[in-house]
Amino acid sequence: MRTRNHSVHPGIHPATLNVLWLGVGILVLVACASTGMQRSAKSTASMQTVDSDIKQALLQVDVTNASLENLIRPGQLDAKKAFDHYSGNVAKMEGKGQLLVKHIDEMSARRLDYFAEWEKQGNTYANAEIRELSEQRRADLSAIFAEIPAASVGVKGALNTYLSDIREIQKYLSNDLTSKGIESITPTAQKAVDDGAELKETVKPVVAAIERARAETVQGGAQ
Repeated sequence: MRTRNHSVHPGIHPATLNVLWLGVGILVLVACASTGMQRSAKSTASMQTVDSDIKQALLQVDVTNASLENLIRPGQLDAKKAFDHYSGNVAKMEGKGQLLVKHIDEMSARRLDYFAEWEKQGNTYANAEIRELSEQRRADLSAIFAEIPAASVGVKGALNTYLSDIREIQKYLSNDLTSKGIESITPTAQKAVDDGAELKETVKPVVAAIERARAETVQGGAQ
């Protein structure tokens, strides 16, 4: 007497069932791969935005410094126009500065989320060698991403010093835009220009760290 195999659903051939299970397995693997690619693409796009915003902030430092130097230039014939131009750049620099701080704060949190998700998915690999490769790659990238917050140390302090300088100068000259007033604030203005240059030097390692991280997460064939 033939014994019925209860493990096979009636009406479904065992070979067909095997194909179905294989299809499910492939879908799971594709889903994991897609999630990883999406995570990488999202991270790269985010870093591209941050990189662009930081570089714009550095350019704004140059523009603000140039407008300040023009304002205190000996023989300035239209101090009011030069002051208004400088004031506009102070406002722009404040906006760029706030965005810079926001990006620095967010990069750390995003880095932790990015690699926590990677670690979670890495544990789903059945193949020990692939699991080990995934973990090693995750560790290598994590070390590269860790350079960003490490390079950011000191940026907020340098930014706050510069913003305080240019605001105080603007406030002072709004009350005394005379030749004597401009002359008296000139040494402070020159220090502010130097502080702006120092801010740029402090931010440069952050830009370099972000660009290294971006290069590591760009998908093959992408620019």
